[in-house]
Amino acid sequence: MISRYSRDVMAQIWEQEAKFNKWLDVEIAACAAHVKLGNIPEDDFKIIKEKAAFSVDRINEIEAEVNHDVIAFTTALAEHIGPSSRFVHMGLTSTDVVDTALCLLIQDAGKVLLEGIDTLSASLKKQAEKHKHTLCMGRTHGVHAEPTTFGLKLTVYYAEMQRNRTRLVDAIEGLRIGLVSGAVGNFAHYPPELEALVCKELGLEPAPVSTQTLQRDRHADLISTIAIIGGTLDKIATEVRALQKTEFNEAQEPFSSKQKGSSAMPHKRNPITCERVSGLARVLRGYAVTAFENQPLWHERDISHSGAERVIIPDATIALDYMMHLMNRVIKDIVVNKDAMQRNIEASYNIFFSQPLLLRLVNKGITREDGYRMVQRNALAAFDEKVSFESKIRTDDAIMNVMSEAELAELFSFDRYKEHADAIFKRVYN
Repeated sequence: MISRYSRDVMAQIWEQEAKFNKWLDVEIAACAAHVKLGNIPEDDFKIIKEKAAFSVDRINEIEAEVNHDVIAFTTALAEHIGPSSRFVHMGLTSTDVVDTALCLLIQDAGKVLLEGIDTLSASLKKQAEKHKHTLCMGRTHGVHAEPTTFGLKLTVYYAEMQRNRTRLVDAIEGLRIGLVSGAVGNFAHYPPELEALVCKELGLEPAPVSTQTLQRDRHADLISTIAIIGGTLDKIATEVRALQKTEFNEAQEPFSSKQKGSSAMPHKRNPITCERVSGLARVLRGYAVTAFENQPLWHERDISHSGAERVIIPDATIALDYMMHLMNRVIKDIVVNKDAMQRNIEASYNIFFSQPLLLRLVNKGITREDGYRMVQRNALAAFDEKVSFESKIRTDDAIMNVMSEAELAELFSFDRYKEHADAIFKRVYN
């Protein structure tokens, strides 16, 4: 991922030196397991542990000659360790190291992503509580439907982020796995006990069964989960972008006093942060497709997945971390224009009270079909004539003959929307 869309806390996890350090952790854990099984003299293990070192430049230099990154890595280690290096990588195949280390890196990245979800969720909850009773127009098909509250809009996103958290925890846990099972995963040269010892040392669980690789359904689960979370962020961003349209002007992403919106038009305050989130969400969805393509490998292993994963796994975690950081900033400092929300509600001339009126008529014994026609003709006429729905109702004898003044007053009340928001908040936020 380009540095423009990266935060250091996540980008550093995927730097080459960090990767090679994880490789070294796996190699040292394997050597320690061999000592316990009596395969390596303890004195040699002490030397390995004390002297094992590398430089990224030297590994890259060796790889330029041998065209194999793990061999370049072990060769670089051997230059520091000396004769005892003959016990490093003993009985292992490259993927034992690479796949197990990748799972360790994913655990580190996962912690950062979960922190991001928690931070954004807290901001959503705080703003939702602030705007629990802030009335705004709910829209279906882009058309005014019934009023809701801005707090309920945000609560929908909060609840989805909680589901995303559960998904991500499960996906990360599915990759808390290691393997040290040899060239085709059949433990031909050392017993499964070696793998168990290595994984215990690294805080992982042994794969129940594997080929030379961990099976890529696990990684597809992670990347698809990341894409789903990106989709949630895209959903929030799309709503903010829509509400920021000049015609709506109900909510705006923060715009600093020194910020400039357009090189040509000084008046512009464009939702560029939300647009960036939406754009990066498309990248994540593309990465999910690549992760699905990585599942079918030839026989016990090929490396068609390898090059793709070197891009999509670091990039997906870096991008999602960055996107959550952006969206948290938007939500934390979002500008809510209550006056514009009220004006937009009034722009419908209260015709959105059509459903409660229909229900009242049905309860009074009028058939749903007849009641629907009675309400619809008044609602459409009120909007077309730009007069209040209530005034049209009062001129309709068929309706007024069955409705009292008290019932009309109760019907045209906004209190129900606030009361229902209270009930939903109790359910979602306990």
